[in-house]
Amino acid sequence: MKLGAIEAGGTKFVCGIGNEDGEVIERISIPTTTPEETMRLVVEYFKEKNVDALGVGSFGPVDLDVSSATYGYITSTPKKHWNHYDLLGELKKHFQVPIGFDTDVNAAALGESLWGAAKGLDSCLYMTVGTGIGVGAVLEGKLVHGMLHPEMGHILVRRHVEDHFAGSCPFHGDCLEGMASGPAIEARWGKKGVELASDLRVWELEAYYLAQALVNYIVVLSPKRIVIGGGVMKQGHLFPLVRNGVVQLLNGYIQHENILNRIDKYIVPPGLGDNAGLCGALALARQAHTIKETS
Repeated sequence: MKLGAIEAGGTKFVCGIGNEDGEVIERISIPTTTPEETMRLVVEYFKEKNVDALGVGSFGPVDLDVSSATYGYITSTPKKHWNHYDLLGELKKHFQVPIGFDTDVNAAALGESLWGAAKGLDSCLYMTVGTGIGVGAVLEGKLVHGMLHPEMGHILVRRHVEDHFAGSCPFHGDCLEGMASGPAIEARWGKKGVELASDLRVWELEAYYLAQALVNYIVVLSPKRIVIGGGVMKQGHLFPLVRNGVVQLLNGYIQHENILNRIDKYIVPPGLGDNAGLCGALALARQAHTIKETS
């Protein structure tokens, strides 16, 4: 089966071709500019590929309610030009194949559960920490949806007593994304994270907020593994700080081996590396094809 995958990000659209086993055969990257420019290049890439299905994991918020008039739209995003854009509808104009559509982080969570760091588990959480913070979840083998979709990057966190940064989220100010995303780090310290790699203060504060978030997710959703990706997590020394913070904040309340003795195997980087989102989109394409075949 030949599957097409789109990881639709706020900075770039990664498009690729793969198969039902999650193997990426080829991939390209297209800058996210205006919908007209970006989607023209996306359509051009896929038009001669003859895929059996497409999968799209998109930045959001997105409308995932199939009964909604705006199903498949990117909705209230602060990303210029993309507010209330019919992403799925544009693809359907050009491709008469099943198309799976979800958030980028839900797609990555699905990919990691099938082929990556959470393979063999029916429950996992995928968190990306980069330009924004997003979280997707698989519970009992299914992606989590509801009224909308999880927006766990915007949970409220306790402010560090020495942190006077107002927060960078245009909606909430000092929510998790506002305090711990890549732009928040740059706005707080005056430099990009990659330029601050050796400054321990930066990463201790970053871990302070990320650990709080993970504790909230653990006590609410009880995932069997937590996978964290995104550009900010390329700072390898951040993982031990986050793990230690989670253990300290839980303070012995969760009496499970994953927390007490296996935290380094419980909170992990993506098993699929930089292909987590693209493989997740392949998983959505496979899922869409299966549904079409059985309907």
